[in-house]
Amino acid sequence: MAAKKDKKWIKKAIKRPGAFTAKAKKAGKSVAGFAAAVSKNPKKYSPLTRKQAALAKTLRKINKKK
Repeated sequence: MAAKKDKKWIKKAIKRPGAFTAKAKKAGKSVAGFAAAVSKNPKKYSPLTRKQAALAKTLRKINKKK
C-alpha cells in the first residue's frame, strides 16, 4: 500500500518563521533576492542560511503553481 503524503510538511519544514525574512531585510534585499545571493555564493553563508534559502525558493515555486 502506498504511503500517505504528509499534507502539513511545509509547517514542519519551517522551524523559525520569519528568520530568513529578517536576514533578508537586514541585508537590504527582498527574500527572493537574498535567496538568489545565498545560492550564488554559498560559502559566505552558514549552512542554516543555505537551507533557509533553498526552502524559500521551493516555497516560491509552489506558490507560483497555484
